[in-house]
Amino acid sequence: MSEVDWLRQQYADDRHLRVRQEINEQYSIPNVDFAAWVLERGGLGGQKRVLDVGAGSGSYYRAIREHYPEIEYVAADFAYRAFARHEASNRRVICEAEQLPFPDGAFDVVMANHMLFHVQDIEGAISEFKRTLKPDGLLLTATNSIQSMPEFQALFRRALLLLSNHVRPNSPYLMPPYEAFTLENGVRRLARHFFAVVRHDLPSALVFPETEPFMTYLDSMRPLRENPLPPDITWDALMEAMFDQVNRVITLQGELVINKLSGVLVATDSGGFISGYHSLLHKSSEK
Repeated sequence: MSEVDWLRQQYADDRHLRVRQEINEQYSIPNVDFAAWVLERGGLGGQKRVLDVGAGSGSYYRAIREHYPEIEYVAADFAYRAFARHEASNRRVICEAEQLPFPDGAFDVVMANHMLFHVQDIEGAISEFKRTLKPDGLLLTATNSIQSMPEFQALFRRALLLLSNHVRPNSPYLMPPYEAFTLENGVRRLARHFFAVVRHDLPSALVFPETEPFMTYLDSMRPLRENPLPPDITWDALMEAMFDQVNRVITLQGELVINKLSGVLVATDSGGFISGYHSLLHKSSEK
């Protein structure tokens, strides 16, 4: 099975994603509406046309409908079953991020949130996003820092080292599933296509006073974490090793704290945060 086909299978529905969202809402400190925060960083408002690539069941649509009801919204995704739950039923398009069925300059804003690390051709997808944007349009790409969740990564790394003979300190098995497009390397990727890129960070933490909600959170990552496991590790064995570690931490310390660093990258050629500077630059070049 190819990586693309595997991703299609894993994202056939969004129940794992919904579990993670529910746990984030219940155990995150501070508890921030991340979708609304991302939209605010993008300066949405007014009669704008927005494309939401990788829209899933519509978490950003719900935030847009609540805070920016005047916006014209279009959703795009390749995972039909999850997409079928999207509330914008008459504004949904099934397509690949690398082949968007829209004309040039069709949108004021394109959003591709927590999805570019799943795309096979990231550069091709970014090129498509830019093609469908107006000249002063904005691209919003929410993602995680490569440094996010260090406590989780340490526990995960230790479990793999205990269970497998195939894991080495720099093994690809140890990399997080979002490492292809992070807050760090995403800036460099976007800068190849856009005049200006700005990064907004939102630090937070998951605080687990009990082991069970953490294990539920870990199991919700199974679609992302199981396929890349070393061949001599089963998911059940990994869960058992993680349970033992986390239970010890919570017994000794009273809670498990996992620090998170997520955010959004905003890219543009002449709009949004760079519009004033771009106007001055344009006037200067005319003199």
